[in-house]
Amino acid sequence: MFVKTGDKVRVISGKDKGKEGSVTKAFPKTDQVIVEGVHAIKKHQKPTNDNPQGGIVEQNAPIHVSNVMLLDPETNEPTKVGYKVEDGKKVRVSKKTGKVIDK
Repeated sequence: MFVKTGDKVRVISGKDKGKEGSVTKAFPKTDQVIVEGVHAIKKHQKPTNDNPQGGIVEQNAPIHVSNVMLLDPETNEPTKVGYKVEDGKKVRVSKKTGKVIDK
């Protein structure tokens, strides 16, 4: 998967197309990510000891990784991701600028 937790991404398809946010959680087995402020759903919560009132809670649901594009850290534009081996380590590289994305 080309996206990691903490990456800035832009949604390229779906009801939230055009929104940007950072990846808060990644699920590599199902190829899904949770993006901050994207795909907000309302979940009905039963009363518990932690939340005795219960009610309707709004939270972010996962979206498929094919619906997001990584933002280039330099230009802040969506870019495809390539890989390169530097010093024996595999690093992600922006296809637009050719710069290394990983810190």
